[in-house]
Amino acid sequence: MSLHPNYQGDYQYKWNDLPFLKLSGLEPLIVTPESNFINVGERTNVAGSKKFLRLINEKNYEEALSIARNQVEGGAQIIDINMDDGLIDGKDAMVNFLRLVAAEPDISRVPIMIDSSKWEIIEAGLQNVQGKCVVNSISLKEGEQQFIEQASKILRYGAAVIVMAFDENGQADSYERRIQICKRSYDILVNEVGFPPQDIIFDPNIFPVATGMEEHRKNALDFFLATRWIRENLPGAHVSGGVSNASFSFRGNNTVREAMHSAFLYHAIKEGMDMGIVNPEMLEVYDDIPQELLERVEDVLLDRRDDATERLLDYADNVKETKKEDKQEQEWRKGSLQERITHALVKGITDYIEQDTEEARQTVEKPIQVIEGPLMEGMGVVGDLFGAGKMFLPQVVKSARVMKKAVAYLLPYIEATKEAGSTNGKVLLATVKGDVHDIGKNIVGVVLGCNNYEVIDMGVMVPCEKILEVAKKEKVDVIGLSGLITPSLDEMVYVAKEMERGDFSIPLLIGGATTSKVHTAVKIEEHYKKG
Repeated sequence: MSLHPNYQGDYQYKWNDLPFLKLSGLEPLIVTPESNFINVGERTNVAGSKKFLRLINEKNYEEALSIARNQVEGGAQIIDINMDDGLIDGKDAMVNFLRLVAAEPDISRVPIMIDSSKWEIIEAGLQNVQGKCVVNSISLKEGEQQFIEQASKILRYGAAVIVMAFDENGQADSYERRIQICKRSYDILVNEVGFPPQDIIFDPNIFPVATGMEEHRKNALDFFLATRWIRENLPGAHVSGGVSNASFSFRGNNTVREAMHSAFLYHAIKEGMDMGIVNPEMLEVYDDIPQELLERVEDVLLDRRDDATERLLDYADNVKETKKEDKQEQEWRKGSLQERITHALVKGITDYIEQDTEEARQTVEKPIQVIEGPLMEGMGVVGDLFGAGKMFLPQVVKSARVMKKAVAYLLPYIEATKEAGSTNGKVLLATVKGDVHDIGKNIVGVVLGCNNYEVIDMGVMVPCEKILEVAKKEKVDVIGLSGLITPSLDEMVYVAKEMERGDFSIPLLIGGATTSKVHTAVKIEEHYKKG
């Protein structure tokens, strides 16, 4: 049931007559109704990262670029870049950094969010960014004339825009003010500027909760309600926000902050929030939040009790943050073998996975059975949590690294059991263009190899023409496509169309976290009927 009294159930996108939001770096990011939450990396922001600020001050751009690269590798689908600091030349820093990012394809493949409160920095960024970026942000703070002028320029530069719920009277701090300002902004953008509605992203203000001030009690709840109203009433518009703002009152207590971020996202996504600035290191898996803490956090977020703030503060005062390693040794390491493997995969802990994998290998007849059994069972839990909105992409990426380490440990044992001689067929596997995630593909390759198939693994980011070229040259019996992120679905459709056009008649396998039997049947199968 929705938190908003006027709506029922989780938000479902209904503006199918409008084009989708399309962003790009070197590769496209298309936000469709099937897209999972879009993670915006926050560490390349001088206001939010002391390390990044220091590196920019020192003009140590090489190490600063490594922060951006780590975010992309960690699952960020957009990178937020902010150079607003009184002691640096923000315009010069923005231009230099964007030009350096453009020369790094492993970073620049994702879209950029140009983040500044100064228009001159935003415009300089727009003149130096490649692809279709997002401007963060503009508002009605200085009146309609400036708002229209800036929006018109952003439109000419071809960017999408984040609009703050802020007008001449200040920031919106209630549900009513949030929807009033967003409606006014939307009408001006669409009707006067001619801005594409799908390129409008609202930030209805995530404010701190549990501050002890009565007027802040509904800060989170009003954001949730406004999010649902925006998605239901402003056709095509999206909703974003800086999630860490909500937990500002609990700086220094990461146990409470991580729980609050995950609970906030869980409810916001259900109401229609489809992207946000998130630090993946400050997220807990929703189902792993201790029940007492979750109850008290949600009492605050949803304003369920008059004493909600006091109860959460009492909990925060008493909670003892032990080192993660100590907690792991004391608790989860005492579980069964399957429980330990599942916990390691869900939490992204690599420390003991080889030890547990070896223990599992000792219990089975063939090493491949460890992958097919306990490891896949654990990844099934990860998939279920991800699908339910209780885990997020950066956490899934960490899970994949654990799985990859376990499979790598097993490979020598698996190779030793392979039978020489004829094969059952030749299979080509590839992660499609625009996607760098390969753990699922790699597992499939191992399993097929153990079942006497010859596997041609083309790796990641493989363009369609290369896949089909190698498939013809090697005369493969099956093509398998993999991908984790939503844009991969469109690339798979494209490959299917090209296979049909190229007169292929071999089976096409589709796999990955965002794929489904329904999508394959409805969107892909119709374009490739010969296989």
